Amino acid sequence: MNKPLLAAAVLFSAALGAQNPPAPSGEPLAALQFLVGTWEAKTEGGSAGATSSGTYTFQWELRKHILARHTAAAGCKAPADFDCDHSDLLYIYQDPASHAPKAIYFDNEGHTILYDVSTPAPNTAVFVSAESKTGPQFRLVYQRKERVMHGKFQMRMPGQSDFKSYLEWSGEQR
Repeated sequence: MNKPLLAAAVLFSAALGAQNPPAPSGEPLAALQFLVGTWEAKTEGGSAGATSSGTYTFQWELRKHILARHTAAAGCKAPADFDCDHSDLLYIYQDPASHAPKAIYFDNEGHTILYDVSTPAPNTAVFVSAESKTGPQFRLVYQRKERVMHGKFQMRMPGQSDFKSYLEWSGEQR
C-alpha cells in the first residue's frame, strides 16, 4: 500500500474510533452467555393457538460482538392465519453510543423489531421494543431454569397496561 493511502486509512480508522469509542473493559454481552447453544422449542401456550416444535440456536459471531439467534421449524398445527413456515433472525449487539445491549429482529413475513435488552436476574433476558401509539409494543423473555429454557413472545396494544403472551415455549439444550 502506498504511503498516502496508508495515511488515509489510519485517519479514517481514527475518525471511526472517535465516533464509536471502544467498549468498556469486560464483555458487555457476557450476561447473555446462558442463551448460547441449540435449544428445543415446543409451544406451551399463548393466544396464537399454535402447536409447534423446532429448534433455535444462539451463537457468538464476529468475535463475540454479536450474539445471533437462528430458528428452524420442525412441525406446526395452527389456525389458518398463523404462519407455520415462519423463520427469523435475532441479532444482539452493544449500542456504540450507550454501550447498552440492543437487538434487532427480522422474519420472513417482513417484520423488523428493535429491542432494548436487559438481564434483570441471572439466566434471564428481557427484550422490549419501544412503545407505539399506533401499533403493539413487543416483549420477548428468555429464562433458563436448570437445563430448560423458557420463552415468551408477548404484545401490548396501545392503551393497555399488561403484556399478553402470543407464544410461549420451552425445551432442553440439544
